[in-house]
Amino acid sequence: MSDNQPYVVAVIDDEPMVTQSIKNFLALETDYEVLVFNSPREAIDSLRDKQADVVISDYLMPDLNGIELFLQLKEIQPHATRILLTGYADKENAIKAINDVGLYQYIEKPWENEDLKLVIRNGIEKRMLMKRLAEKVAELDKASADLKGVYADLLKAFK
Repeated sequence: MSDNQPYVVAVIDDEPMVTQSIKNFLALETDYEVLVFNSPREAIDSLRDKQADVVISDYLMPDLNGIELFLQLKEIQPHATRILLTGYADKENAIKAINDVGLYQYIEKPWENEDLKLVIRNGIEKRMLMKRLAEKVAELDKASADLKGVYADLLKAFK
């Protein structure tokens, strides 16, 4: 992502008051592009075409819960940092989400805005570090392949 493009944060919650609250707060406090969805299905459809750096989802929603949503989004947004919002201190589901969908963190409702902003910022930093790591691994893979080619050429030259 270039420095002049804002990071993209997607917020999914079936309660419009929640999504609007987070969107308004982030609009005042950050330069993130914030996408809000009040339907998990709408989020999945929209996020097929738009890369998100962070995805925040409520746990309890009709149709799909947050973990089910993240499982589907993991296929189309594999590198997005995933944050689960929950109104319930349900450690079992949080652990399941960490294991099943690579959850970065879960936040209990009601949340503290500054804490949410910090978690999002750290999630974006994690996303960018993972992206750089993947780029470096790709560079190393290419360099390794190039070296193997040079080695093969040297072997041919000295036979």
